[in-house]
Amino acid sequence: MDSANSIIVVGGGWAGLSTAIELTQQGKHVTLLESARQLGGRARRLPFGPLSVDNGQHLFIAAYSETLRLMKLIGLKEDEAFVRLTLKLMLKGKDTQLELNTGKLPAPLHLGWGLLNARGLSRYEKAQALRFSMHLYLSGFRQKTDCSVSELLSAHNQPANLVAALWEPLCLATLNTPAAQASAQVFLRVLRDTFGLRRSDSDLLISRSDLGGAFPAPAMDFIERSGSCIRLASRVTELKLDKNVVTGVCLGDESLKADHVILAVPPHIGQKLLAPHKQLSPLAEQLGAFDYQPITTIYLQYPEDTHMETAMLGMVGTVSQWVFDRTTCGQPGLMAVVISGPGAHMQQDKEALVQQVTAELAEQFPHWPAPADNMVIREKRATFSCDVGIEQLRPGNTTATRGLWLAGDFTATGYPATLEGAVRSGVQCAKRILAQIQ
Repeated sequence: MDSANSIIVVGGGWAGLSTAIELTQQGKHVTLLESARQLGGRARRLPFGPLSVDNGQHLFIAAYSETLRLMKLIGLKEDEAFVRLTLKLMLKGKDTQLELNTGKLPAPLHLGWGLLNARGLSRYEKAQALRFSMHLYLSGFRQKTDCSVSELLSAHNQPANLVAALWEPLCLATLNTPAAQASAQVFLRVLRDTFGLRRSDSDLLISRSDLGGAFPAPAMDFIERSGSCIRLASRVTELKLDKNVVTGVCLGDESLKADHVILAVPPHIGQKLLAPHKQLSPLAEQLGAFDYQPITTIYLQYPEDTHMETAMLGMVGTVSQWVFDRTTCGQPGLMAVVISGPGAHMQQDKEALVQQVTAELAEQFPHWPAPADNMVIREKRATFSCDVGIEQLRPGNTTATRGLWLAGDFTATGYPATLEGAVRSGVQCAKRILAQIQ
């Protein structure tokens, strides 16, 4: 293990873990500091009665190539970690019922086949969806100037029912930002990687366990077995600089020296650490300009024989947006209801929200009994707000201070605030550090 260049990673979320794995795998000694008592950041393990669940329901797709590569690197096998399902979208509402199955044709023909044979769309709506999809493919899923997703859909004459039943739910699910303000450029990047390259990229990967078991725990084991160090409950309070070179960090009264410090923390935390240093104040202001969007997850425990026909169901015209059946995770009868973005539900007390969500599920599944237990998790800063023009705000991994780096899904990856975006940022940051060292 090479300790000639001491490296500190601040933050034990998926970006920080990915940075540490990539550096450790190349023989570098890393000290990872995490302020919480567990790893995982926004995808961490929480107790729910006798079960372990995630602090928010996350969904993987097979296009998450860097996440899958890193999992393989630390010894995880895809078929042991995930159940792979061909994409099947089902969305139901009072006046809406859409079912879309992607076929086995090569990309992007599988999407065209799915739209052509979708149930719940009129012939006109199918034709408009196909024209739009063909335009996206021929343009390389690129948009020269950014606009909102709503403006993009309007420019391509997407009917109101199609927008409400398909495009808006997809936008909110992938960008966690309402279509009226969401970046079309980032949305198209997601559509390209999901539908425009390989057919299998659109496959769903359902974790067989909570995500704390799927990645953070094995990542910690890999990092420590490789000779690096992870310290939990270790909050960094100050960056140490000499002129314009990073020299280490402070944890209260304790100081640690380092040649490289990676801030793998959310923008608002990074801003606090950067702000005291005059030369870093422009970057601090840049990080302070990020807005955030919430995600609310409601876990409902039904009897174990309660289940849905599909692993997930979209709901239209309700507070509930997506329902996930966690039977696949080895938790029969447990449903995770996800509400992305802002809304009146953020001001509701938990009991009222549970009652409303339970009533909405009862409309779709009248034979289900009442849930025996529930838990509501509100992440007010779940993701950065992926607004129009967001790509101009996102920083790179490098900073103006030598040895100081940034990693996180908010950096310039081109991806929205997903776990894949966090992993890509961490890997990208590690490679740039290695290039500088070498």
